[in-house]
Amino acid sequence: MEFENLEAIVDFAIDKEREAAEFYQKISDEEEDFSGSKQMFAEFAAEEKKHEKILLEFKSKGVSESLQDYQLKWITDIKRSNYLVDLNYEKDMPYNEILLLAMKREEKALKLYNDFLEQADTDESKKLFKVLCQEEAKHKLALETMYDDYMAKMGD
Repeated sequence: MEFENLEAIVDFAIDKEREAAEFYQKISDEEEDFSGSKQMFAEFAAEEKKHEKILLEFKSKGVSESLQDYQLKWITDIKRSNYLVDLNYEKDMPYNEILLLAMKREEKALKLYNDFLEQADTDESKKLFKVLCQEEAKHKLALETMYDDYMAKMGD
């Protein structure tokens, strides 16, 4: 995916974060509560809104102080979503399919930010995209772990 400049990349990323927040909020609002999943999806929505705020701040004033102090660390990728086909959200879909859908979305977000990281040409933009990569990797790992735990409880 090619963009004219960094501003176009950031604008695209802002739109994607808004879309992700809406997705998680919709699931939180519409679906049954599977062991606290409503709260968890609401927290994911809040996280995506936080990412949007980071991007908006970057656009207006560069890397914020909070990002300067952000500690990067390796997040394990257990790669569950790498072997999935895309799913579309449907109200009342089974919980395991909601998790599969969310995992795949986070995988795509991680790939997007890794692509943006490769295109970054300043230290500030590289820091921004490294932070966002780590954030999406944490979401992906959390969802994949929840999926594994849920399937183990189901006897699979």
